[in-house]
Amino acid sequence: MSAPNRFDAENAENLEDIEKQFAVKAVMQAQTYWNLLEKVKGSTLHLTRLDDEIYDHFIKEFPEYESAEAVAEINEDNMKSPKGKERWRKFMNTYEKTIHDFNFGTLLRTGSKDDYEEKTTIFVPRMQFLAVEIARNKHGLNDWICDKGA
Repeated sequence: MSAPNRFDAENAENLEDIEKQFAVKAVMQAQTYWNLLEKVKGSTLHLTRLDDEIYDHFIKEFPEYESAEAVAEINEDNMKSPKGKERWRKFMNTYEKTIHDFNFGTLLRTGSKDDYEEKTTIFVPRMQFLAVEIARNKHGLNDWICDKGA
C-alpha cells in the first residue's frame, strides 16, 4: 500500500481513520505470523526469498545481535535512539526496491519468549521486523510457539 504522489498526510482530513487502517493491517500481520509460528517451527520457516541475505547483512551492520541471547531481547530505546535510527535507516533503505512494503509499520515482540501483548510489542518498520525475526528463527528462538501447541 503506498500513498499517491500528492498525498499530504499532515493535512489529510481523515488522518485518524487512515492511522486506524494502518494499525488494523499491522495487527492482522502479527496475527498471521503468530498463527504460522503455531503451525511451523520458526527454525524451518522462510519469511522472504532473501532471508539469508537479510540475516548476513543484519549481522554485518549490527554485530551486537549475532548471538541468540542478543536477538532474543530487543531494546526499543537503542533501536529508536538517534544513532540507532540512523543505523537502521541505512540498513532498511538497502531493501527499498527488493522487499515489498519494506518500511511499512509492523508489530515486533520485544522478547522472543513473549506473546504479542501490549507491554511486549513495539511498532517498527517491516525491515526491522524481518531482520530480528529472521535472526530469531535461525537461532530457533521461536520454535517454542509451535512446540507448545503440539
